Amino acid sequence: MQLLSVTSDFVGPISSPHSFPLNGNRRTIVCQIRTHVKILQTLAPPLIALLLPLSPLNKTPGCLVLAETTEIERGGALFNQACIGCHDGGGNIIQPGATLFSSDLERNGADAEEEIYRITYYGKGRMPGFGENCKPRGQCTFGPRLQEEEIRLLAKFVKIQADRGWPNP
Repeated sequence: MQLLSVTSDFVGPISSPHSFPLNGNRRTIVCQIRTHVKILQTLAPPLIALLLPLSPLNKTPGCLVLAETTEIERGGALFNQACIGCHDGGGNIIQPGATLFSSDLERNGADAEEEIYRITYYGKGRMPGFGENCKPRGQCTFGPRLQEEEIRLLAKFVKIQADRGWPNP
């Protein structure tokens, strides 16, 4: 493989293990270099996207924070879609003692993320269940059902918001 100087004073090929083979006159060589650069620019993003999840760099705290932030945002979007009608700002317009604030969650035995998930999936008291396989039918929402992963994201979002005191989004 060869790397060529592309200055006005053509010096000639320089051997390098990281260069491309180039043949021909100066104009052809410049065109070949541009072609190789375009190929690299085109291939680099997809290759990086494929390799990044496997990279040890993906395990850095910054990447984990970004992934968690994305999950929280998805959970917040689901909350705004399915829960905000009754639980705006963490409150409860139907049953004031069953808010999503830490004190009420703890008093009602629902302060763990797994318990929030269970209640959201199957329902409890006046709250309908939103899970795909929620039963009995009278305890479940008549609206769209949520997938298990969506309910897990909702439970995580609710727990984080409760721990933070339901700050404004």
